[in-house]
Amino acid sequence: MTVVTRFAPSPTGNLHIGTVRTALFSWLYARKHKGNFLLRIEDTDRLRSTPEATQLIFDTLDWLGLNIDESPVYQSQRFTAYDRVAAKLMDEGNAYYCDCSPERLEKLREEQQAKGLKPRYDNKCRDRQLSRSNNNPVVIRFKSPLGGEVRVRDMVQGEVAYKNSELDDLIIVRSDGSPTYNFSVVVDEIEMGVTHVIRGDDHLNNTPRQINLFQALGTKLPQFGHVPMILSASGKKISKREGASGALDLRKQGYLPEAVLNYLVRLGWSHGDQEIFSVEEMIELFDAASINRSPAKLDEKKLEWLNHQYMMAGDASRMCELAKPFFQNAGIDTEDTGPALIDLFGVMKQRSRTLVQFAENSEFFFKELTEYDEKAASKYLTSEAGIVLKELQSRLSELPEWTSTRIHEIFQAIVDEHEIKFGDIAQPARVALTGGTVSPGIDVTVELLGREQALTRIEYAIQRIQDKNHA
Repeated sequence: MTVVTRFAPSPTGNLHIGTVRTALFSWLYARKHKGNFLLRIEDTDRLRSTPEATQLIFDTLDWLGLNIDESPVYQSQRFTAYDRVAAKLMDEGNAYYCDCSPERLEKLREEQQAKGLKPRYDNKCRDRQLSRSNNNPVVIRFKSPLGGEVRVRDMVQGEVAYKNSELDDLIIVRSDGSPTYNFSVVVDEIEMGVTHVIRGDDHLNNTPRQINLFQALGTKLPQFGHVPMILSASGKKISKREGASGALDLRKQGYLPEAVLNYLVRLGWSHGDQEIFSVEEMIELFDAASINRSPAKLDEKKLEWLNHQYMMAGDASRMCELAKPFFQNAGIDTEDTGPALIDLFGVMKQRSRTLVQFAENSEFFFKELTEYDEKAASKYLTSEAGIVLKELQSRLSELPEWTSTRIHEIFQAIVDEHEIKFGDIAQPARVALTGGTVSPGIDVTVELLGREQALTRIEYAIQRIQDKNHA
């Protein structure tokens, strides 16, 4: 048997990271078992489904490298199949027309709730043998078994049992002819040849109804695995206020796709104490039975840590290409100004956890420095600092070999001759060159800025000190 899994999102917005995690688990399961991973676009809700949201699904899968093995299936193009299967259920006596009005159903619900009963359809039309006509709007209901129970042997949750007496005759086709979720899903799983359904545990209660439909249609059941949801760091349902709700939001925040995959696979799944997994390791080691039954919590610091590990170990050329859009978004020209991006990445990756941070932390190398952090300037751009900055400027202007090694030697010589601490020259120089107190090593910073920029900025700081003294 060839394993076939599927990912079945609705195109109504950016893909939630919990939804993407189920896609990842489904993809890993298919790859581990040399099977097929399929995509179904559940776009029957014509008011909410949009082409733009459909494209977001493709963009997300492409960004994360979750390739599909066949052309996508669109539910909106399969109404003929749903009509055919509904007719089969009607012909075989497993479904029936129902003309109960919304008003009657609402009154029935209120009466049951008043008695403390679980609201359910009372099967009024089950044996009436109604027919459809223009003057008689009807829905089609499935004849759910009246006795016995349904057992779900779940790959994640274990065995779960439901009594058929608690399941009512669900609507499978609405009065306008459109299929309901539980019905269209079953038809699709059958005709797509899906063998394993991995999805969120919010669908667990739908599963017994779907199993009854599978059995009525005389087909083999797929194996189910219901994955717990992902909660916010505070233990609540994820909202935009408490973190990125969409996977592509993480791309905008400068995270690498491999880091996001690693992060998502570790949300509720583990393999010993291992934290970092290549995609190949994920495929080899993934086991649905090892998915935790409890909800996982978002941990932004963990994601940042993982992303930093991948940035540190990643190919520098690739990291720089991925980072260019973030420099552009910040209005930073990396082509005609500043140091080579690949040289810069070598010294900035240690202090940059995302590509956004890489761009933000590097801004001072490319833009003209006209302002200082006032607190830093007040502390370090003093009259005493002006004396050593002048000497630093003089010696740097005569330096024949512009390398961090030779630059460091100049700093050390000033320290030794003036009998000061290294920070007494390094920090004033850092403020003069960057506008603040944070940068890579001062010798490397000077080297990357280049002779002209370094000397210009030191001169500007000296002039600021003089102007302040004369004020």
